[in-house]
Parts: sequence; C-alpha cells; structure tokens
Amino acid sequence: MTLFTLQNESLKLLVSDQGGAIEGLWWQHAGRKIPILRPGKQSGVAVESSCFPLVPFGNRVSGNVFSFAGENYHLQPNVEWDSHYLHGDGWLNLWQPVEEAPERLGLEYHHTEGPYRYSVQQIFQLSEGAITVSLTVTNKGKEPLPFGLGWHPYFPLTAQTRVQAQASGYWPEREQWLAGEFQTQLPKVLNFNQPNALPRRWVNNAFSGWNGKAKIEYPQEGAALMLETDPPAPCYFIFVSDPQFDEGYDFDFFCLEPMSHAPDDHHQPGGGLLKTLKQGEALSQSMRISVTTL
Repeated sequence: MTLFTLQNESLKLLVSDQGGAIEGLWWQHAGRKIPILRPGKQSGVAVESSCFPLVPFGNRVSGNVFSFAGENYHLQPNVEWDSHYLHGDGWLNLWQPVEEAPERLGLEYHHTEGPYRYSVQQIFQLSEGAITVSLTVTNKGKEPLPFGLGWHPYFPLTAQTRVQAQASGYWPEREQWLAGEFQTQLPKVLNFNQPNALPRRWVNNAFSGWNGKAKIEYPQEGAALMLETDPPAPCYFIFVSDPQFDEGYDFDFFCLEPMSHAPDDHHQPGGGLLKTLKQGEALSQSMRISVTTL
C-alpha cells in the first residue's frame, strides 16, 4: 500500500492506492490541525478509511441479479460480511497513480471481470479551503450497462454536530441492509431539510429529492463543511453505526454518501437514475468539500 500526501496552506490530504481511499483530511487553522474527515487507520481496509469511491455503482442490488436490455446479469458477493455485491469494485482493489503534484493526484483502476468491465479515473485536487474529488468511469464491455457513481465519506460526529441536506422522501431499511418501500413522510429525527442532530442509534437510509448540497456544522470547532456535487447528485445516504454491530463504536463518526442514483435502481425501469453507457462511453461525477468558520 502506497500513501500519497497533498498539502497547501489550509489543508492536508492523505490518499491510499489501496481502494483509491482517502486516509485523512485535515484543516490547518489558527495553529490547529482539525480533522475534516474521520482519520483512517491506514490499514488498507476501505471501511476503516476516511472516504472511498463507489463504482460502477453504489449500495446493493437486491437478489444480486438484474435484467437490462433483455439480458439477465448475476453479481457475486464481494465481502465476507455481506451476502450482496456491495459498492462495486474500486474500494476493494489497487489503483495506479497516473498524475502526481503537490496539490493534485490522479489514480486509475481497471476492472476486467464479471458483468461490468470498465476503467475509472479518480482525481484529487486541493484548493484554498476545499478539496474536489472527481470520478470518471468508462464502459469497456461490449454490452450497454447502467452505471452510477458516488463516495462513502466518514465525517466526525459530536453531540453538537448538525446536518442540513434537502430531501423529499426516504427509503426505510429492510432485511439484509436493503432499501424498503419509498416514503414521502420524513420522520422528525431523519428530517435534515433544516439543521438537525443525528440519532444516537443505527441509521442506514437513502434520501431522495436532493439538490446535491449539504452543510455539516461543528459549533465546538467553530467550523462548517459544505459538500457540493457536480452534476447535483439526486440521492444521499445517511449511515450511523451502532456498538452492537460495530464493536468499539462510540457515535464518533457518521457517513453522508452522495450517489448519482437511488438504491436498487437496477430494478427500476430502464435502470432508474443510473446512466446507460455503451462501450467507450463515460460518466463523470465530482464532490467538493469546503470548510469555513462559523
């Protein structure tokens, strides 16, 4: 595993070639080094990192099978602890550097097995008080398939943390961590249309009607994060773990995951919000995280 360091006057970023994952992002402000993302363990395990990419789509496909353009496609589980093909392939494999500079890094990954054959490039770019991460995936397979992109960032969580992210509805969770039937009525504890605290319990829900922008406030640090996606991502996930599932978890991090599609969109007509890519066609998505003082 190789670690790459990007740095400017206000930010320091640590990226691993294993999983194309971020292993740390810190705001250097007023003589302090404040974590913007949960510091990773640098273990080479994506779920112990600060953020990892979702490609060629995010979340799960119920039943590990989908039909598209008259063909049936079967997916194989890719982690021991889940019976589904989860979050694609990029987070589990080694990426190759294609560009290195003090404030910019390019990584590339090629996948040549299974229904999805593709190449993907991830670009990390630092600027004053912000990081922009961009993903571009190109279908290298012979058949058109539905693609999607996203990220799985882990943010610090405290009792004072407040989250604001527009939503018009959400998917309750059902068995095997799958999305249930869509609901237009948001529970009060999961309504982030106005700044709201996060529940101190298990949360694993997707939200629709997003405008691709979110704000995370840390009053104790006098800081706020703005997360913006381009093009505006229509869906985000909120994940809060639980000590019964995650030994040692102390409600000290949460995830707000931007996705270019809804959960289980493979089972929606035409692939839902997923984008059909023919051989050689590409899909791009970017995520920008900026920090400001409150």
